[in-house]
Amino acid sequence: MRLHWTGLRRPPVPRDVAGAIAPEPGERLLAWAVEPGTGTTVVAGRHRLYAVTTGDGAPHVALSRPWHLVDAGTWSGDEAVLRITWVDGERPAQFVLDQPGMLPETLRERVQASVVLAEAVDLGQRRTARVVVRKDLATGALTSQAVLGPGVRSTDPGVAEQVRSGLARVREQVGLS
Repeated sequence: MRLHWTGLRRPPVPRDVAGAIAPEPGERLLAWAVEPGTGTTVVAGRHRLYAVTTGDGAPHVALSRPWHLVDAGTWSGDEAVLRITWVDGERPAQFVLDQPGMLPETLRERVQASVVLAEAVDLGQRRTARVVVRKDLATGALTSQAVLGPGVRSTDPGVAEQVRSGLARVREQVGLS
C-alpha cells in the first residue's frame, strides 16, 4: 500500500463524521481522535467542539458547543483521558483516547483564542472567581462570563457584588460597557 502525502500530520476527518457535522461556512475541522471504547469521534473545529457518535449505524452529532462555552480541557496522558469542563456548569465531558493526536493541543489553543480578557477576583478566605470576556470565534461577538471557584456560591455574602464589579471592569476594558 502506498501512502499519499497530504501535508497534514494526520489524515482528514473521516468523511462520514465530517458529513454528520456538516460544517458551516468558515468552519474548518482541525484535529480529531476516536474513543475506541465507544466509537465516538471528538473533533476540534475552528469555531466549535464536536463529538460524533455512530449509534444505530449512521453517525450523528452528539455534542456541538462553541469554544467560548468551554471553560477548560485537561489531558491526562497516564490515563489517556481528555476531560472538558463548561462555563455554564454543565456536566463535564470525558473521552478516553488512546491516540489523541493533536486534539489536546488544538483544544487548548482554541479555548485560548476565545479569551479576550480574564481577571481573577479574590473573594477572601482562599476563594476566587474568574471574570472573562470571550469571543465567539464564529461571529466575533464578545460576551462576558463569571466562573466561580470551587466551593463558591453566588448566594454567599458579598460574592454577587464582587463578581458584578469584576465583570464591569473587564467589560469596560474591552469597550462593552
